[in-house]
Amino acid sequence: MSEEAKAHAHESKAARASEGIVVRKCCALEEFRACVELQREIWGEEDLEIEPVTMFVVASITGGQVLGAFDGDKMVGYTLAVAGWRQGLMYLHSHQTGVSAAYRDRGVGRMLKLFQRDEALGRGIRLVEWTFDPLEMKNAHFNLNRLGAICRRYFPNLYGVTTSPLHRGIQTDRLVAEWWLDSPRVIAAIENLALSAKDTPVAIEVPAEFEQWTQSDLPRVQAVQTRVREEFTKWFAREYAAIGVRAGEKGPAYLLAPWSDF
Repeated sequence: MSEEAKAHAHESKAARASEGIVVRKCCALEEFRACVELQREIWGEEDLEIEPVTMFVVASITGGQVLGAFDGDKMVGYTLAVAGWRQGLMYLHSHQTGVSAAYRDRGVGRMLKLFQRDEALGRGIRLVEWTFDPLEMKNAHFNLNRLGAICRRYFPNLYGVTTSPLHRGIQTDRLVAEWWLDSPRVIAAIENLALSAKDTPVAIEVPAEFEQWTQSDLPRVQAVQTRVREEFTKWFAREYAAIGVRAGEKGPAYLLAPWSDF
């Protein structure tokens, strides 16, 4: 089965699994409190690292977004985004998107992102950005292949070492995903019309054993992080962008090409 056919099959399966789930804007305090509780469940951080209810209130009234995915009255996922302004361009910085463990792999995250896109475009906003761990390859595939985002910036240890078990006790290096909402690239990706990138001038590999190492070999995990950081920093300085992720026998790899191509 081709990668395009696999994507279509996955999309159909996710659509069936997400039936009955509704995404909408959150406006009431009880909904913002539900976001905070879901945040605790997903990230497992200590209280000082939790975004409080007031942050969700401020985002909702200052041009950001607080979006919830609901199964009946139960919130099962959410997105928190704040308004941004850089070099004369208004955009949204999507700070958090999380889905309850029981509802993952059902297309809820994609529903949240597509609603986010529609809501932003409805206000004339063309760009949404967010950060993600470059070593989380499932997220990378979703962001670059499934949504059509690209990456051109890398921040070492952006949030410091946190208490969240999801961060593995290592530095929080982050790639910045740029989601140009009305670009041909994004439209093709969300409509499952994009061709899978297979050959680009540069590839940055993550070993197939990486997830296994996270359970037992912290020095090896840190060594991979250091190498990946150095490679991204080098190629971004040469005006390359990460445009996709491919699978391989040795492990997944980021695919990079000169960003002037876009």
